[in-house]
Amino acid sequence: MTKFTRRAALASAAALPLARPALAQSGDPIKVGLILPMTGPFASTGRQIDAAIKAWLRANPNPVAGKRLEILLRDDTGVAPDVTRRLAQELVVRERVRALAGFGLTPLALSAAPIATEAKVPMLVMAAATSIIPQRSPFIVRTSFTLPQAVRPMADWAAKNGIRSVVTMVTDFAPGLDSEKAFKETFTAAGGTVTGEIRTPLRNPDYAPFLQRVRDLKPDALFIFVPSGEGSALIKQFSERGLKEAGIRLIGTGDVLDDDILNDMGDAVIGAVTSHHYSTAHESPENTAFREAFRAVAPEMRPNFMAVGGWDGMQLLATALARTNGDVDGTKLVEAMKGQSWTSPRGPVSIDPATREMVQDIYIRRTERRDGQLWNIEFDKIQGVKDAA
Repeated sequence: MTKFTRRAALASAAALPLARPALAQSGDPIKVGLILPMTGPFASTGRQIDAAIKAWLRANPNPVAGKRLEILLRDDTGVAPDVTRRLAQELVVRERVRALAGFGLTPLALSAAPIATEAKVPMLVMAAATSIIPQRSPFIVRTSFTLPQAVRPMADWAAKNGIRSVVTMVTDFAPGLDSEKAFKETFTAAGGTVTGEIRTPLRNPDYAPFLQRVRDLKPDALFIFVPSGEGSALIKQFSERGLKEAGIRLIGTGDVLDDDILNDMGDAVIGAVTSHHYSTAHESPENTAFREAFRAVAPEMRPNFMAVGGWDGMQLLATALARTNGDVDGTKLVEAMKGQSWTSPRGPVSIDPATREMVQDIYIRRTERRDGQLWNIEFDKIQGVKDAA
């Protein structure tokens, strides 16, 4: 019955003709279709972005270009690209949304790209981080980051700070492979050696045997990448296997030491060095305002890098609508997004008009305990980083 129901739903969606949404009436709200994993293994991504969008709407209550923004949230569970594609199609055809947004993982974003292209609606990627995503549709604009953007500064830092041998351990899907490639290219070009390359499964991974292999290889450091929300399990087993005591340093991207779950990881992460575009501990008036707005709608969570992608996605869409005077034509909106620059909670950002990617500062951070809590404290910065891929 489950298979029949799912197939029937997909067949029904596939039969719907795609078309550009009808012209809005002057009093109609501007509908935004938000597709996120609200349940399943990557639900933390969905909860963070959803809360950030609610926080942005609460902090910006006035109409945009004279119109109210209406968010239509759909849960794709984060595991089946067919579901994401079906939801995108239904939002465009049945709900007449003016933009699609969200997209927690790369395969899900790629599945929706043809829908955005055919319907000519902007598609704001607020999370998924593989470099190829905007190439799949001229209507995709990304407000998160790319893995090479964050990884290359980490590899540079490692090579300049006494780390000569590294084992890489990444999740075996597109962002992980991007990370592995970017780290190896940059680190070896700087004179370092990658003594092992380990790939772990995306679903239900047991990290223990992989970490034992790392310990046996005895590198100076372990470079890791896992999707947001997976860091706790990995760090727990990193600690249990005694890698820190064996003198193996922990380095990686900020996905691993996710701000939202950092306090649950314990002292094993103290001293770990990561590179990323956002830390909750970032010091700026814009980030203080963002944290306060986020806390008002989600007091049980810390905002993380997924949340800032959602916040900035809303800022980008609102500014584009203002530039078009409320014209929701997809081509005009995307053109209005290109070249935009503003001060985000993460720092100064802009949209590269050639790639529709974020240009942003990347920070080198060290995990420290302050006032009884763990934080990713920035101590170095690389300004205006573009996606190297």
